[in-house]
Amino acid sequence: MTRLQRTTAAALATCGAAALALTVVPASADATEPQSLGWNVRAGDVPGQRADSAAQPGQNAHKEAQARAETVRAELAERRADSERVAVVDAANAAAAERQAQEAVAQAERLAAEARAAEEAEQAAAEQAAAEAEAEAAAEAASEPAVEPVSEPVAAPAAEPTATTYADNLDGWIREALDIMAQHGIPGSYDGLYRNIMRESSGNPSAVNDWDINAINGTPSIGLLQVIQPTFDAYHVEGTPYDLYDPVANIVAAANYAWDRYGSIDNVNGPY
Repeated sequence: MTRLQRTTAAALATCGAAALALTVVPASADATEPQSLGWNVRAGDVPGQRADSAAQPGQNAHKEAQARAETVRAELAERRADSERVAVVDAANAAAAERQAQEAVAQAERLAAEARAAEEAEQAAAEQAAAEAEAEAAAEAASEPAVEPVSEPVAAPAAEPTATTYADNLDGWIREALDIMAQHGIPGSYDGLYRNIMRESSGNPSAVNDWDINAINGTPSIGLLQVIQPTFDAYHVEGTPYDLYDPVANIVAAANYAWDRYGSIDNVNGPY
């Protein structure tokens, strides 16, 4: 039997015993039939039932608390999972950034190495060209016939001085520039000019550098010795065309600048 059944049976037994002890009294003298007594038993009057009803709200509150705790635990677990996912993404992003930085450094090093190699090759070519020019000049000087002495020179009428003519090529431009430099006291030699010209422009009077810092600033290096316009304006020598692309004017202005900065164009062995 359940607890409720046992409690109900005990209560009914008690009520039955009490009913046997009662005496039925007629309502009046004329009454001939005994009156019956009615018993109304409520569930709340049965011992044990009130206590069980009071306990039910407590059990419900406990279940609700457990449900809330489970909800909180689920939310915390979900938050931890979100935090772990964010940490994984941040780590992946950091690794990617590190790889990109390393690749950028490697590329910069490669470009620097290529630039150094190109500069060294250009300098070697200029030195070789200068050596070949010197050898050619020496061969020409050796091949010139010896002048026989004249015992009694015959006086000739004085001739008007004629203007010196120069070949319209790199050799002629350098020689004309050297004559003008000598007139103005600007130091420099054929070798010094030739060597720097070959390094800066490979002998091209129309060469323009459109990538270095001067070009970025709007004043690109131009001509045989890669002179920028402000330098040409400051060191232009009278007697030469006021044209940065003119090969002789470009050479003389550059030699004048090198004289002011380095003592001579012969002392320049790299970008100046």
